[in-house]
Amino acid sequence: MAAAADVQTLEIVTKSGVQVFSVEVATTEQEKTTGLMYRKELADGRGMLFDFSPEQPVSMWMKNTFIPLDMIFIRADGRISRIAENTVPQSLAIIASGPPAKGVLEVIAGTAKKYGIAPGDRVAHPLFNGR
Repeated sequence: MAAAADVQTLEIVTKSGVQVFSVEVATTEQEKTTGLMYRKELADGRGMLFDFSPEQPVSMWMKNTFIPLDMIFIRADGRISRIAENTVPQSLAIIASGPPAKGVLEVIAGTAKKYGIAPGDRVAHPLFNGR
C-alpha cells in the first residue's frame, strides 16, 4: 500500500512534556477510507492524522487493520477530546469520537499510556487553529 503523500510533524503537549510524532496526513476520501489498513507495522513515534474539517462527529473502525491502535480524537482548537486505546485489529465495531472532532490521530496501541497522553492535552499541528 502506498503511504499518504506527505509526512508532517505533530506535537502533543502532555503533563510530562512534549511528544513529537511524524504523521502521514490523510485528507482525501481515499486516504481517509484506507487509513492504516493492510499495514503490518507502525513504528513508535509514527502515525496517521485524519483531516475531518470542518469539526464533526467522527466514526472510525478497524476493518482490514492488522495492528492495534490508539485513536486520539482532536477538536478544532487542538484539544484532545477522547482517546480510544488498544483498538481491536479487524474489528467492525464503530469507534465514535463522542464530541465533534476535526482530526483523528492513529498511533500504535500503548502510545497514549506510554507518554501519558490524556484528554485535554493540546495538539500542535497546522490543521488545528492554523498553527
